[in-house]
Amino acid sequence: MEKKFMTKLTHLGTEINMPAASKPKVAPLYMNAAYCFEDAETLEALGKNEIKGYLYGRTSNPTNDCLREILTAIDEGEDSQVYSSGMGAISMAVMTHVKAGDHVIVNKVIFGTSYKLFRAELRDKYGVEVSFVDFQNDDIEKYFKKNTKMVYMESIANPIIDVIDIRKIAKIAHEHDCLLVVDNTFATPIVCQPITLGADMVVYSGTKFMCGHSDILAGIIVANKKSMIENITDVGHSYGPIMSPFDAWLMIRSLRTLEIRLRQHCSNAMKAAEFFEGHKKVVRTLYPGLKSSPVHSLATEIFNNGLYGGMVSIDLGSEKNVNYVIRNLKLTKLVPSLGAFSTTVSDTKTSHGAMTKEERDKSGLSDGLLRISIGLENVEDIIADFDAALSKI
Repeated sequence: MEKKFMTKLTHLGTEINMPAASKPKVAPLYMNAAYCFEDAETLEALGKNEIKGYLYGRTSNPTNDCLREILTAIDEGEDSQVYSSGMGAISMAVMTHVKAGDHVIVNKVIFGTSYKLFRAELRDKYGVEVSFVDFQNDDIEKYFKKNTKMVYMESIANPIIDVIDIRKIAKIAHEHDCLLVVDNTFATPIVCQPITLGADMVVYSGTKFMCGHSDILAGIIVANKKSMIENITDVGHSYGPIMSPFDAWLMIRSLRTLEIRLRQHCSNAMKAAEFFEGHKKVVRTLYPGLKSSPVHSLATEIFNNGLYGGMVSIDLGSEKNVNYVIRNLKLTKLVPSLGAFSTTVSDTKTSHGAMTKEERDKSGLSDGLLRISIGLENVEDIIADFDAALSKI
């Protein structure tokens, strides 16, 4: 007997009529690349933004919008957008607002690939003027020009764990009609909310603490004006780095525990920093929570909840010592990422490999620096692991 199945297989099971009496507690995952329309007029009106709805997976998705609702709220912005990686988000935030002939001012200490974006892509390829400036020690006022459009920095500088006064930089930037963009990856909104301090946009590698599980790639932009996100979203339609709905769904799940996780990261980091500060093999410990830190007072003033982040860096004096400690760690692994549930380390040549040795030296990034992402383990086990490795130098 011949039976045919393809029409049933391709047309049934496409809609769910959810009874009003039983809403799902968790928003469903919409793995849609496309949407259906009853007529061409509706599709055309949607394409012109005359009505609300979903047009195509590269432009928007209900699951992504659920994530955006959370992100906008916790950073106290007006709107947000999500992308497939942190660099995707940073690129969209910057490239939407600058063009050839414009000028941007960038803190000289930022993530290595971000530095490369400004130097190799925007400056060398696309004709944007870029000034790399020491925001901590130099007067950035003198670097502004008539064509300056943007100032870019990190809330906690990678990898030296420095803290810049966002309020001061925002005031200067706005006096020159410039946007301030702050990468808040190391802090998350639990520790710092740059928009409340005057930033116009906040960007994240959501892959790190915001996700916290090392199982997705994600980028986030939150802005203080809805119109900025509308412009970024429009440009993003052309470049296409939209976040996968499944990654957005996983990120929503991760954010449910963000505050709990961050408080533990920060608590462990403080105890680990205090241990490193007292260790004779450690030349210098970089952590804003330490009272000896030159940025402790500032961090206490602008950070939330008496927290200082889950990142600690230690200066071991030489690249040789860094490599020796990495080899002798047992619990802690060398990972070219950060912000996950377990403690990891990264040397400067890894985290800032996109910069040349000369560029790293100019930025004060020593090859003897070891960046540590403090995890959620029992802190005494973290300390014991480093104590054993340091004792063998």
